[in-house]
Amino acid sequence: MPLLVPPAPAPALRSVLAALGSPTAVLEARTPALRSVQGPLSPEVPLPVHVLDRIGPSGLAPRTRLTAWRFLIRSSERAVAAADAMLTPDGWAFSHFFEGPYIASTELALRQAETVTSRYQPRMLSIPELYMLTLWLHEDIEADPSGGTLAPTDLLVPLAPAPPGIAAHRPHRVADLLPVMTLRITPGPSPLLGSPA
Repeated sequence: MPLLVPPAPAPALRSVLAALGSPTAVLEARTPALRSVQGPLSPEVPLPVHVLDRIGPSGLAPRTRLTAWRFLIRSSERAVAAADAMLTPDGWAFSHFFEGPYIASTELALRQAETVTSRYQPRMLSIPELYMLTLWLHEDIEADPSGGTLAPTDLLVPLAPAPPGIAAHRPHRVADLLPVMTLRITPGPSPLLGSPA
């Protein structure tokens, strides 16, 4: 198995289990699939969620910050929702349940990643400036999952729906995809610059 899923912090898992066991939390969630499931639900595949705040042409390796741990909520053979636990001043706490296209897309990306020959530590990487979510396959399998430096040879697998012009479910080396993302985010020259006075 090439994916070495890091263990989530125990308080993060406990907070999600407590929310799953709370009829109030499940009924108030905006996840019809979660409310309609018959049978047991289990949080699986804990993935650290990192955010890439700014991409720029600085030449430095972009850094990320850990914002959550995401658990796929599985009912029998498929994920029906996901749950995030966030770090608060008091420690890890349940944040919310959600569903949507990224759930199935995450499962597909993880299945595809299992077929590669190299070993990776899976993470999620959110790029808010592009409204983009990726499966981040970090090559340092021993790394602390809360650390956030993208290695040039790490793989990013954009989840569907991906931004126009970026293929979903196709692995891209960070060194190849980062310049494409940088061009999409960097604003063009101001129309006032260089215009005749």
